[in-house]
Amino acid sequence: MKNQKKLFLLDAYALIYRAYFAFVKNPRVNSKGINTSAVFGFTNSLLEIIRKESPTHLAVVFDTQKPTERHLQYPEYKAQREKMPEELRYSLPYIDRLLEAFNIPKLYKDGYEADDVIGTLAKMAEAEGFKVYMMTPDKDFAQLVSENIFIYRPATKWSSADIWGVSKVLEKFKINKVSQVIDFLAMMGDAADNIPGIPGVGEKTAQKFIKEYGSMEGLFENTHLLKGKMQKKVEEAKEMAVLCKKLVTIITDVPIDFSEKDLQLKQVNEIKIRELFDELEFRRLTARVLGSDSLPQKKDLKKEAIPNVGQMDLFTSVNLENKVNNHIYNILSEKQDIITSLVEINSHKKIALQVFSDSTDALVTNIAGYSISTIGKSYYISHSAENISLLRVILDNSEIQKVGFNIKFLIKILRRFDVTLAGDLFDIENAHYLLHPDKRHSLDLLAYGYLGIELIDKQSIVGKGKTRVGISKLSAENVAEYATQSSSVIFKLHKFLIQELEDANLISLFKDLEMPLSKVLAVMELEGVALDKDMLLSYSIDLSKDLKDKMNNIYELAGEKFNISSPKQMGDILFSKMCLDKKPKKTKSGQYSTSEETLLKLKSTHAIIEEILEFRTIKKLLSTYVDALPALINKNTNRIHTTFNQSVASTGRLSSVNPNLQNIPIRTSKGMKVRKAFIARDNNYKILAADYSQIELRIMASLSQDEAMLSAFNENIDIHTATAARVYKVPISCVDRSMRSSAKSVNFGIIYGISAFGLAQNIGVSRKEAQDIINQYFQQFPKVKLYMDKIINMAKEFEYVETLMGRRRYLQDINSRNAIVRGLAERNAINAPIQGSAADIIKKAMISIQRELEKRSMKSKMLLQVHDELVFDMHSSESKELKKLVKQEMEGAFKLEVPLVVDIGEGCNWLEAH
Repeated sequence: MKNQKKLFLLDAYALIYRAYFAFVKNPRVNSKGINTSAVFGFTNSLLEIIRKESPTHLAVVFDTQKPTERHLQYPEYKAQREKMPEELRYSLPYIDRLLEAFNIPKLYKDGYEADDVIGTLAKMAEAEGFKVYMMTPDKDFAQLVSENIFIYRPATKWSSADIWGVSKVLEKFKINKVSQVIDFLAMMGDAADNIPGIPGVGEKTAQKFIKEYGSMEGLFENTHLLKGKMQKKVEEAKEMAVLCKKLVTIITDVPIDFSEKDLQLKQVNEIKIRELFDELEFRRLTARVLGSDSLPQKKDLKKEAIPNVGQMDLFTSVNLENKVNNHIYNILSEKQDIITSLVEINSHKKIALQVFSDSTDALVTNIAGYSISTIGKSYYISHSAENISLLRVILDNSEIQKVGFNIKFLIKILRRFDVTLAGDLFDIENAHYLLHPDKRHSLDLLAYGYLGIELIDKQSIVGKGKTRVGISKLSAENVAEYATQSSSVIFKLHKFLIQELEDANLISLFKDLEMPLSKVLAVMELEGVALDKDMLLSYSIDLSKDLKDKMNNIYELAGEKFNISSPKQMGDILFSKMCLDKKPKKTKSGQYSTSEETLLKLKSTHAIIEEILEFRTIKKLLSTYVDALPALINKNTNRIHTTFNQSVASTGRLSSVNPNLQNIPIRTSKGMKVRKAFIARDNNYKILAADYSQIELRIMASLSQDEAMLSAFNENIDIHTATAARVYKVPISCVDRSMRSSAKSVNFGIIYGISAFGLAQNIGVSRKEAQDIINQYFQQFPKVKLYMDKIINMAKEFEYVETLMGRRRYLQDINSRNAIVRGLAERNAINAPIQGSAADIIKKAMISIQRELEKRSMKSKMLLQVHDELVFDMHSSESKELKKLVKQEMEGAFKLEVPLVVDIGEGCNWLEAH
């Protein structure tokens, strides 16, 4: 019916929680550090129904803090629920302002839940001739569904919105009439609301009981027909089950007025929307709601609190560019078309460029093609040697800025064809990482977060599982839309991210450090490193023997055989049988914890613990490195090619994968020996390793300006010995190995905000002794404590800290009321500027060294970066030159208040060089 009255009732908290947790792994945070995830997601839900469903009436219904009748009847009702996350609670005033700006009523009633208010209003509206849609993901509302009342389950990333009418409810619950939903819910119970239900009754059993007995009451009238334990369970649960039915029944006679006029959808208040969205930095949503991409202020805006715009016009025209299938693209297949289009593209100052291939291994992957986007236009060109040659006209043009996503991969692909990507490069992924280091940086999330665009799912193109095919096997017609949408989005994202970088004073760090580093890493990854397979094979045999010996020792100490790799079986042996801990820690699943942290605490209780830890170390070495590395050797180059990640570690450090070279254990002789497998390329080369000496402590000295630390470093006195002498109040000559070791733990522990408990565990003393050592340390190095207090206070004010080069680490939990959460943020506040500065310094050194290696056309190559260390293939003819170059550039990368010192070693393999 054209004039049908259509009421939408929104379950506020269900939708707000859903919006918040949808972004929980990649929260939206504006430049002021406000988590806007919940408001953003809720706004999108609101716009979804206004735009798609055109309701005539709408209200948002909330719970209140007052206890309801359910709480009075059953105090355990919802008692187990965790408190609302702080960030979500802080979002609620913004939700209120949002509803006020949209002129949408906020409804609630003390003593009743939102479910009850919605249920009452739904029945009232139905009686007044409305079609009613209860917008909620909560299945409990199914009991209210009727011919004119529906559940509107909002869309997710994976599915479109779903409307449940009577037939859908009966199908979903497998029941005969809607009223039986209540019986179904009562029998099953609801863990989320702490409603117990009938013990042993799950979904299928509840459906069976309802089919056979019709209702809860029918079940209890026929318990004599039940068999065995089920009969006993049901009969014993009768009193509670009756209560459960009352608890799950939504009240439909709440004393609340129903006013058609109040609930009618009204015009929005443009001024309030602009104010709110500007504050939250919802740029695209402003355009989406108010219908303007450029967001101009109306000259007479102040005179018009409510603009003269049609009720629905504000919502029906989401920008066409935001629609998945509505961007212009061309498939270029004919040579002349490619040439003509490239001439036009070549006239632009900026393009987005993306490569599409079967895998992320740039050295061997099959390439499908390339997409290029400019203002308003996108092009797809299939891969071929001839097309690569044609593309050189833009790839070689240093006047064109190339914008991409993971540009390092593109650089490596093009190097296969002797093509160098010229011009200013801008990597969307790296830019977002620099701005939001703790978030995820996938293109689909950025597209949706900044532009409101849902990217075409790659699986819809290539398939999944057994039906998956390589993208290179597909025709250009099948790939082009997916590919060009990506480059189009990359082009559009550039203007937002460049502005954010400028606003955050990060543009220099991005252009001068991160982007040049991408080129350096690409060269290193392509270079690879040689591996001694024979050494690893021999070592595997030795370690396998050691592993078997450890296994037999463990069996003997335990008095029986068991699966050492099974945490459950190990827990039972250590704690149920051997009783090594009176109060053993348990995991969430209820089994005993056998984590490394747990076992280390028990190390002194029994010899079996040491054997288990050794067993795990050997097994990990074998599986992760010794047996795994040979399989990663590239057949064409006969070398290992790790991939360095620039946008993973929130501190600014690099990480690596396939293989992960950052985590090779070096504290044990067995772990160190893995480095022996990394060898020079041939007899004309040696491995050179250059390692910053105590760089993080030198940065701490420089940041804190503590005279005692500065003096030790400037006078070239071993910092750990100097610290031990001061803490233990003895002359430097009287410091023994044990005292130095403890001082070393304190020095590095302070950088990570170590507690007395943590230090006590590290050096094997009581917590009181550890606290005394920490107190003494701060007395001897007072400005270190002042610096730590200062940086925490600054973090609390700005909710971020910075490295020496301006890299930011955001600390949203620094003002949390939860002491544990706040404590972690405070430790990060102390450590992030130090560890991040060390990461920035070695990155700067790498860029300078690579520039000189290329400028001098040296045969020596930079191969690896592992934390504070660089590894090189050093040609024998360049030994003196390379050592001088590396030392000079690493030590001169940044000027601190104390000198940077680099230790250099060389050998036939990495172990010898280190």
